[in-house]
Amino acid sequence: MADAGTNAGGSGTSGCAGAVQPSEKLRDFLKGLAGEQRQQMLELFAGGIELTVGAVAERLGIAHSTASQQLALLRRGGLLASRKEGKQVYYRIDTPAVEALLTELRDYLRACCPPPGAPAAG
Repeated sequence: MADAGTNAGGSGTSGCAGAVQPSEKLRDFLKGLAGEQRQQMLELFAGGIELTVGAVAERLGIAHSTASQQLALLRRGGLLASRKEGKQVYYRIDTPAVEALLTELRDYLRACCPPPGAPAAG
């Protein structure tokens, strides 16, 4: 695969290597990872644990509404899946979605910023 590499300056945010753009889902994924509080939340789900909004709020010492908002961002970003049982909603890491988004991120970064040792363009 040849990459023309005609992006002068190479540091613009309008798209690496021309038309390569991250999907909206990938952007939401990265937004989900961007917050320190959301990163702390993700740690709670290690090992496949399922937690309710109330359990997350209690473990992090935050308001129920804050936990709910942050969990919604993580879910929208493809990091968490949920299931409803009665009135309770249980959240867990969405491993297949995370793996797919990490693959998309890797592919995007390879197109945008080839790793050292990649064939030089031109």
